[in-house]
Amino acid sequence: MIDIKVPPVGESINEVTLLKWNKADGAWVERDEVIAELESEKATFEINAEQSGLLKHVAKEGDVLKIGDLACQIDEKATKPAGTPEPAPVAEKPAATPPTNTAPVTAVSNDVKATPVAAAIIADKKPDLQQIKPSGAGGKILKNDVLEALSHPGKQAFANQQLNSREVRRERMSNLRKTISRRLVESKNTTAMLTTFNEVDMSRIMEVRSKFKDKFKESHGVNLGFMSFFAKACAVALSEWPAVNAYIDGDEIVYHDYADISIAVSTPRGLTVPVMRNVESMSMADVEKTVVALAAKARDNKLTLEELQGGTFTITNGGVFGSLMSTPIINLPQSAILGMHKIQERPMAINGQVIIRPMMYLALSYDHRIIDGRESVSFLVRVKELLEQPEQLLIGKDPLKALLEL
Repeated sequence: MIDIKVPPVGESINEVTLLKWNKADGAWVERDEVIAELESEKATFEINAEQSGLLKHVAKEGDVLKIGDLACQIDEKATKPAGTPEPAPVAEKPAATPPTNTAPVTAVSNDVKATPVAAAIIADKKPDLQQIKPSGAGGKILKNDVLEALSHPGKQAFANQQLNSREVRRERMSNLRKTISRRLVESKNTTAMLTTFNEVDMSRIMEVRSKFKDKFKESHGVNLGFMSFFAKACAVALSEWPAVNAYIDGDEIVYHDYADISIAVSTPRGLTVPVMRNVESMSMADVEKTVVALAAKARDNKLTLEELQGGTFTITNGGVFGSLMSTPIINLPQSAILGMHKIQERPMAINGQVIIRPMMYLALSYDHRIIDGRESVSFLVRVKELLEQPEQLLIGKDPLKALLEL
């Protein structure tokens, strides 16, 4: 019998939570197969089978385990049960089926799982699908679910609850959520945090994206988003205002001659902040590819400790959720964080005329102990300038001023 213990997962981490078992108790596992997922206060990790054999759970899902605790055992001497499928080879992607003129019997999306009778009622009565609470196995909508929604128009219960429910649920906070809670309170209590605001006209960036998005995707295999413009603009501004890119360590100020920019990524389990290294040396395509890769790893809980540590500045985009304005909290030990927001058309007074422009509010929260008002405002104005004239991202200044050596 082989003992599988909780492995060391990083400096200063003493305990983890067993998130879930990927293989059932008593199941046959192959060598190196992922059998469980662990969560520390910083990231998630996997446990792999050290040998093939029968798995025996020792810990339960949700258990808090110390480093070195026994998680499970594998009986490597057991005989593989008859009928156990071999690891499936990677199947080739089937050729695309030509479209046909056939249509489903009912006008219900194939994404909606419903019994035939329920589907027929949905197609006929067209209720709000958001108000239908599936009660069938595997989340399937049954006839009574549709009738219940139709009998209570405009009334919607909470997920998995009946109308007029008064139930209260308690759940243990995950290690990640506890860490987020602790760090946010620590940030508010240990920094002299202040927020300054500005707004940026996104017209030029939107024109550039509209003109070059197809060619950019063809050349680089990734979409041209807003994050590359913001990351590159911040990298330039950080080089000009180094205090915004520094932090306090005891009686010293630590400056960075590079821009390691953290990007806040929201996942179902909470907020993670992976880091893009040396953004000042990256191309626009490099930034976009890195953002896509880090966001995917965050959603799949695959981020490593190295990818979560060492940022010098943070960008967070509440605009993707519809936020018009916010005051982001500093990501310790950093000294500043930039908040992006929703792009919204607003009437602007330009050269004596009222013109509709796509505008975005920017918010810079900063530690006033190290960053003065002049530096914070100047940094944000510089970011605004670079975004409204993205040509400056190439040479760092206005082309005409460069030509005139001003």
